[in-house]
Amino acid sequence: MSGAADDARFMAEAIELSLRHLGQTSTNPSVGCLIVKDGEIVGRGVTAKGGRPHAETEALADAGEKARGATAYVTLEPCSHHGKTPPCANALVQAGIARVVVAVTDPDPRVSGRGLRILQDGGITVSSGVLEAEARRALAGYLTRQTKGRPHVILKLAVSTDGMIGRKGDGQVAITGPMARHQVQLLRARTDAILVGIGTALADDPELTVRLEGLEDRSPVRIVLDRDLVLPLDSKLVRTARTVPLIVICGAVSGDGFDGERSGRATDALAARRAALEACGVEIVGASSVDDLLFALASRGISSLLVEGGARVAKDFLAADLVDEIQLYQGATTVGADGIASPLTPQTVPARFRLLLSSRFGPDRLDVFERA
Repeated sequence: MSGAADDARFMAEAIELSLRHLGQTSTNPSVGCLIVKDGEIVGRGVTAKGGRPHAETEALADAGEKARGATAYVTLEPCSHHGKTPPCANALVQAGIARVVVAVTDPDPRVSGRGLRILQDGGITVSSGVLEAEARRALAGYLTRQTKGRPHVILKLAVSTDGMIGRKGDGQVAITGPMARHQVQLLRARTDAILVGIGTALADDPELTVRLEGLEDRSPVRIVLDRDLVLPLDSKLVRTARTVPLIVICGAVSGDGFDGERSGRATDALAARRAALEACGVEIVGASSVDDLLFALASRGISSLLVEGGARVAKDFLAADLVDEIQLYQGATTVGADGIASPLTPQTVPARFRLLLSSRFGPDRLDVFERA
């Protein structure tokens, strides 16, 4: 294999490694790191759950003395600032690493370019931009929060053969089969937070957790848009609020989404409902727009948001141009009369999105679109 081919192969493995803790590393990015010597992987590391230790530290510990003279493949530029742990760039120098291959330069102003300079000043050969596009997708949440001050937003919709996402008055309708639903559970496990509107919460009484064996502890923060705080105290969401965090967004929200305006009345009944929800462990947050909501979530360290429920919610996020990725499932089911029309179909995806990939899960199809 050529040097470039080797670099691409090992970086691809580092990117795959980084996905193991996606959604589990708090405000830090989930980074993958491989230590390679004489064509053999001698150390592996991924950012630990909670955000520390960092991937480079883990990989160096795994490699031990074999790290001296080796090449490190890192999906994100090694950090250069002193936080709760020493800079990873310095750790690579001290370990005697001969070469570092980086996929993405860190946009964090405390790091950007400085990590690479520490490596170069330490006599390490540095290559950057290897599989950058692929690594950016894996780091999308962190990069969006760093550069735009908001989470990376993924809109997930399941559409029937007749263009519907559900049926009025029927609650949850199974649009896709078990294989596709399994994929959605995996997506939840890799996302910091999941959001639905109050209409969906009332109609379906969902739990919005990860229901895959062995991944139950990877459930995202649950978020409900609920202008008037009518989410029932006996709903599954509220009953599990002390186990899996639940945020209810009040303020200028109407129905399943935002309406940009709210009456100023603060009734005793509303205050009582708020107190009752908070007593159950629910966090109440006010927001007057989609932008305000995303800013509030980013300030809590949420880097990725899965928008999963409500046609109105989907329309609001699309209208505000705050969707970064669309995951559009097309099921083999026909909903028929009283169907709720999908705000998107494969034919109406906005031109600002481009098709990234298509997959089949049994009878169902998934098209993933990303912002062009």
